[in-house]
Amino acid sequence: MSGPRLRREETRALAEWQASVLESHDDRFEAATELVRRLGGHWRGDHAEFGFWTPDIDGDVELELLTPTDDVDPGDPDGTARFDRAVVETVREGEFTWAAVEGVRPGTREELGTLYQLVYEHEGERETVTDPLAASLPFGAFAPPELYDLDRLDAERPDRDYFQSLGTDEERVPTSEDDGLPRIEPATSMVEIHPGTATESGSLAGLAREFERLAEKRRDGDALTPAEANLAGYDAVQLMPVEPITEHDEQSYWSPVDRSADELVVELANPDMVNWGYDIVISGFSTVNPAILESGRPDELVDFIAACHDQPDPVKVVFDIALGHADNGALELLTDEYFSGPGMYGQDLDYTHPVVRAVLLEMQRRKMDFGADGIRVDGAQDFTNWDPERGEWHDDAFLAEMDAVTQEVAGREYRPWMIYEDGRPWPREDWELASTYRTLIEQHPHAFQWSPITFAHNTPALLTFWATKWWRVTEVAEFGQNWITGVANHDTVRRGTQRAVPESWEDGDPINPYLGDSPRETLARAYDNPATNALIHGVLPGVPMDFLNANFRAPWGFVRDTDPAWNVKVVADEHNLVEWQVTESRFHDERFFTRIQALGFDDRDELATFVHALANAVEATDYDLEQMATMLAALDPPLGEGEPTAADLEAFALAWMRDVAEFANLDHWRDAQDPERTAFDRSIREFRQARPWLRHDLSEAETFEYRHPTDGAVIYYGHRIGPDEELLFVANMEGIATEVVPTELADVGAEGWEVALTSLDEQPVADEPVTLENAEMVIFSR
Repeated sequence: MSGPRLRREETRALAEWQASVLESHDDRFEAATELVRRLGGHWRGDHAEFGFWTPDIDGDVELELLTPTDDVDPGDPDGTARFDRAVVETVREGEFTWAAVEGVRPGTREELGTLYQLVYEHEGERETVTDPLAASLPFGAFAPPELYDLDRLDAERPDRDYFQSLGTDEERVPTSEDDGLPRIEPATSMVEIHPGTATESGSLAGLAREFERLAEKRRDGDALTPAEANLAGYDAVQLMPVEPITEHDEQSYWSPVDRSADELVVELANPDMVNWGYDIVISGFSTVNPAILESGRPDELVDFIAACHDQPDPVKVVFDIALGHADNGALELLTDEYFSGPGMYGQDLDYTHPVVRAVLLEMQRRKMDFGADGIRVDGAQDFTNWDPERGEWHDDAFLAEMDAVTQEVAGREYRPWMIYEDGRPWPREDWELASTYRTLIEQHPHAFQWSPITFAHNTPALLTFWATKWWRVTEVAEFGQNWITGVANHDTVRRGTQRAVPESWEDGDPINPYLGDSPRETLARAYDNPATNALIHGVLPGVPMDFLNANFRAPWGFVRDTDPAWNVKVVADEHNLVEWQVTESRFHDERFFTRIQALGFDDRDELATFVHALANAVEATDYDLEQMATMLAALDPPLGEGEPTAADLEAFALAWMRDVAEFANLDHWRDAQDPERTAFDRSIREFRQARPWLRHDLSEAETFEYRHPTDGAVIYYGHRIGPDEELLFVANMEGIATEVVPTELADVGAEGWEVALTSLDEQPVADEPVTLENAEMVIFSR
């Protein structure tokens, strides 16, 4: 292959096309919407096109192209690599920069492609500009992006027939017609998965293999292991965000060591950031976080989606799209035009800027074109703007534009299942009382929102949770058919571990004492027990969603080693995780807490004492690391040499984050799965799958109530009527053992009822007394 060379005619044509687009539109956003389709790097078969929005550059700018001369394995790149370096001219037209180049190579599944970035000189210093719309970032968001052959990726995906069948008589998943295009219908139930902790490899490839095994066993009629059963009984998966994320100052995966006119020598490292996914930098949003790519290739996301679609009953894939904020790391990567100022989660984005608005929507479109069936918009209440006349206002028009974005995969255009997380008027003080969780459903009747019992603040380990939340549970029953329901997700489980564990487990403190005999058992059963699962999957409307870590009854916490400013604060917020999840035996298990032990912590109690003191020091000093270190010196913690320093606290925080992420990896908990429990949980989910009519709101002929007075136990009961079946449900949601007669509670006739599901050892009779312990349930059918 000859070296890179600018194709002047094609480059000039790009600039002329841009000028014609701007001239043909009076509205800048409309023009930008058309222009952004050609921004980024695109392989055109025999050459590449590159387009950048460069509003803040004056003067000449060149395109630097880096093609590996060594055989670099993107999945294991550690070591020194050499790149042929070439610099070509560009053509600038107003705020945009273009280049059409031959002699470059696109990345594929098998081979690392040419890397690229803009370079220019400013005040004597070399400056670079990355591509916010990059298709591949094998060395992270702060390294040059890779030219990638996305057309090949689409042409070779194994689930092309799945997409081509949408809207036809042969479609494998149901769709409805929406403005001339098929819209994928909602799932019956869904499980949320964190890719970084779901498998031993912590990769999308590992998840794909998991689902491939699941499909093979189901087709062959083989029994599933208890761990595999935790994935069965769903027809949708919601992935936590898979976008490129911010990085810690000490994390360097791309370190140039020598640059000449025609060669660049780089020290490479495998991206290994630990993060729950939401600390994104916006730049590179359209591609995949390399820390969850075993091969370093974005193909893994397609492989995972195809494995889900290849199940005997296809499983839809929902992407969690977090475009409501940017981590502060984005300031290094994007122009100032992207930001409206500091916000609660880093930087607020400027949705009023027409080009920024168009770029964000284009990022969404390209990401979803990996083959997602649905989109969950994270924190939709955070999409706000501000001006002097109106103050802060919700940009519902932008949320509507997100809803209007269509996908095209395997030549088939379609609309995805749309889900919003929106708790407005959060964070207003009365938000929990004032939020309807229906604002966007009312604007887009096909859309779904997270329900009031699913939002982050729900903590079912608290005593009286099911009594005090009754008004919200009733709302789910009455008008929840377009809600995502369930109490276990990445936020609620994390909030549970942040609660203080009572000093005396028997003293009747706010934690529900009936759930378990230890903090660990109590927390596990709060999010996964027969009564709750039967309520969510067997009775209530909407689409139930579970969290895979909760299904495994495995640890979970707020994991992120990417924020040097706030890592210590996050650890302090999570200090109660030690009380909930870390027993002495778990602490000394050779698989866990190796980094913290290497710092010198010898036992679990020493760790607990330190992290609790750390939390107190944060509050006492208003998070002044130097003052905190001085205060904590009184404990004589095993940090560094001599008295602890701020740097020691930061080192501890990094060790904690990585150890907790390892602790939460589900591969460690596979052999601990109880066969009876996982089989019963699966049977409840399959019960829901067999009765899709349960998704719809209760009719006037149906009932859902709780027993008055509670008298020591919160007893929920309900009567649901389907096309050819009636269901009678009763459960002890929390409290002492209680005797009830199900048919009398629900005031239904006694004839014909048979047990459909029960957690009781003996088969109950519908019109006879039944004793229900805490979290026990029964569903009858006739």
